[in-house]
Amino acid sequence: MIHDIWREAQAAGREKDTIIVTDVGQHQMWEAQYFKHEVPRSLVTSGGLGTMGFALPAAIGVKAARPEAEVWAVVGDGGFQMTMAELATMVQENLKVNIAIINNGYLGMVRQWQEFFYDRNYEATPLLSPNFVKLADAYGIRSVAVTQRSEVVPTVQATRKHNGPVLIDFQVEQEDSVYPMVAAGASLHEMIRRPNPLEETATDA
Repeated sequence: MIHDIWREAQAAGREKDTIIVTDVGQHQMWEAQYFKHEVPRSLVTSGGLGTMGFALPAAIGVKAARPEAEVWAVVGDGGFQMTMAELATMVQENLKVNIAIINNGYLGMVRQWQEFFYDRNYEATPLLSPNFVKLADAYGIRSVAVTQRSEVVPTVQATRKHNGPVLIDFQVEQEDSVYPMVAAGASLHEMIRRPNPLEETATDA
């Protein structure tokens, strides 16, 4: 779905005027892989030592500084909950920020390490989340849950056309992992690669 956001921005001729702000976790890595940044300062991220919860308030700041830009906050379901009260600020200041929640029901990056190196002994990573659609609705923000691959492109298109902020709850594969991955203490030539390369399109089930 991150690649679809890029493709839709490209189709509209706005890819150079689209700014993505990421939180911390797996989605941060996927964004770097699947959104093709071709201009400086079009990705705002807190980096490898960043703090969960960074994306939403940072995206609000980006939109305030660059009101003409299309701003997306790409967040995980864990990090978003740490600063989701800033939805009130976004509405109060009348700022259009598009929020894409990559919702896998886990603290995904930590879960991935537990899967790879600790025999799936998931401790403190399964995550209880509120109904994000109802939460956004409580603030008067247009919102939608996406559960099917075929719904991604139409939802992104509708989000881009809407004048106000939009929250999309993308409910994704729970145990998908980021590749390649380098284990702690390992060399780059020992990186873990995706076992079966995937190619998905909007027509995939």
